[in-house]
Amino acid sequence: MSKNDEIKKRAMNIKKLRLEREKAVFMKLGGKLKAYFFTGILVTAPVMITFFVAYKLIVFVDVSVNKILPPQFALNNYLPFTIPGLGIIILVVALILIGMFAAGFLGRFFLRLGEWIVYKVPFISSVYSLLKQIFETFLSSKSDAFKKVVLLEYPRKGIWILGFVSTDTEGEVKDIVKKDMVNVFIPTTPNPTSGFLIFVPREDVVELEMSVEDGIKFVISGGIVSPEELKQKKKSK
Repeated sequence: MSKNDEIKKRAMNIKKLRLEREKAVFMKLGGKLKAYFFTGILVTAPVMITFFVAYKLIVFVDVSVNKILPPQFALNNYLPFTIPGLGIIILVVALILIGMFAAGFLGRFFLRLGEWIVYKVPFISSVYSLLKQIFETFLSSKSDAFKKVVLLEYPRKGIWILGFVSTDTEGEVKDIVKKDMVNVFIPTTPNPTSGFLIFVPREDVVELEMSVEDGIKFVISGGIVSPEELKQKKKSK
């Protein structure tokens, strides 16, 4: 092999090494940019989705309230510009006034009269009774929807599931099983309002220290947001 051929071969090897190094640098840079891109999505997406849902809710309430109100009472008709959220303010004030009226003697009378009429209708009475119990359970400040968060082996031994104890098992179920049982609500992910109810012997449930609120957040996130992370966020605030 001549000297010129050796020089050309070395030059080609050097060029090849440079191309491989440049390729590795670009691949590394591309990996970092990809990681930064997904990190940006992770940071901004929850905020943007939250504001988008809030905006859509405000617009929906504003439009609905403006349709219900007579034209002479719609404030936007007297203003040169629209006020976002005005419908929500009107709705909140209206609900407060309705609550004040319902708490009075006359309001309670009409409320009981209306419930008596509704309970006389076969299908509507069942739907109304169910919805009333749900809203009273979740919105009443005097009662707790769930007592504690528990773990139990379900649907078989060795597999654990998160549940919420609602109350002790009473009535016909307790008379049949003749054991100290608790009612456990098993929620679904990511919608904890749906799920199913099971009756579990008290000795088979493992009580957790996490609060019910943290347990619900844990279920909604699909296990991504752990109770420890929630505690750290609360401490940092």
